[in-house]
Amino acid sequence: MDPHAFDGDTRCIVCRVLKSASRGVLSAWARRPRSTGPDEVHQLLALLASAIHQSRLEAAPSVPRIDPRMHSPLGRRLLELLRSNVLGGWRESGVADAELLPLLIATERVRVAIEPSWAQTFAQHLSGSDGLALLMDVAHDLRSPLTSILVLAETLQRGQSGAVNDVQRRQLGLIYSAALGLSSVASDIIEFTQGGEQLVEQDATAFSLSAMLESVRDIVRPIAEEKHLTVRLLAPTNDQRMGHPVALSRILLNLTSNALKFTDEGYVEIVAQEMEGAKGSRIEFAVRDSGRGIPPENITTLFQPLRKESGRRGQLFSQTGLGLTICRRLASAMKSELKVESRIGWGTRFYFEVDLPICAERRSRPRAGGRSKVHPVRNSGSHARRSSDPALKRISGPTPRPPRPSQT
Repeated sequence: MDPHAFDGDTRCIVCRVLKSASRGVLSAWARRPRSTGPDEVHQLLALLASAIHQSRLEAAPSVPRIDPRMHSPLGRRLLELLRSNVLGGWRESGVADAELLPLLIATERVRVAIEPSWAQTFAQHLSGSDGLALLMDVAHDLRSPLTSILVLAETLQRGQSGAVNDVQRRQLGLIYSAALGLSSVASDIIEFTQGGEQLVEQDATAFSLSAMLESVRDIVRPIAEEKHLTVRLLAPTNDQRMGHPVALSRILLNLTSNALKFTDEGYVEIVAQEMEGAKGSRIEFAVRDSGRGIPPENITTLFQPLRKESGRRGQLFSQTGLGLTICRRLASAMKSELKVESRIGWGTRFYFEVDLPICAERRSRPRAGGRSKVHPVRNSGSHARRSSDPALKRISGPTPRPPRPSQT
């Protein structure tokens, strides 16, 4: 393209698209009462469109020249609206699809130039009490729609609203898995901002260990099926226990989700076994995977919710780190300690020990495959999936365990 000023060549595709998108933003802006007048918006839009145009036409990628007036919340907001209008009106513009990606890349360069330190700014906004309160409010607002997505995806996947083919069933499983991941992140954020150390059940309650383990497996089953992984369970002989099932299942669900995420082939194993010499009351819980393993240099920062990531500016919330921080705090609230052992090529094993006294069997126990009364994420808006496959309802027997590496 020949270099020219924005709106200086009627034949220029970029000029035409950006002008049309700008008109769309102005039209929508005028339909609602705003504190910012249309003249100021028009000027800022012209500056933004000119910067995008400049970045698109330059032969070598570079940071575009930015007018100081664009370094503002309004400038960032108008840039997002301009980008949305470009995407929304692309089909009607009649421009070849091959032109879209370079234009979006140019828009992203302008966004980075307007706010080059967005990561540090985001972290600074969250550093005070007001920032954490805002973060918790957003997480709360996310949970209700995510729970609706989970319920609807499960209902559709089971064919309760009509027949679905194999491709649709797989796609619904992916939707469920993605919504579950987002819901877990929202729950972790809420618990992190609240301290993450308070147990839902202040007093120990009677529960079924096998039902709790099955409930966790049912929730992560779509993720395992998508990656063709096996989730194995091992429960102790004495099933009825006194303890804090919601906290336990929250820990196991988070650990199992992480294990599936970092395992490409093989299995994930959830184990609850009685410790020797404890008269059956002390249980060791472990989540073991056959994944890639954790590099030794990353073990020391594994439980930090804010991490320095190579290639990123500043500190950001890490989904895994935040979840593991909550897991460790919940374990501590039950007078336990979450530990980890890992080796490259061997996999990873998270484990902790808890006292769970044996209690009398209930007269009417629920079916092993039914919905567990233990809700693994009862306070997070997620829900346990029902199991319909009899083969998946049974607790598997003991499985051979690989030799444990030295403690890391």
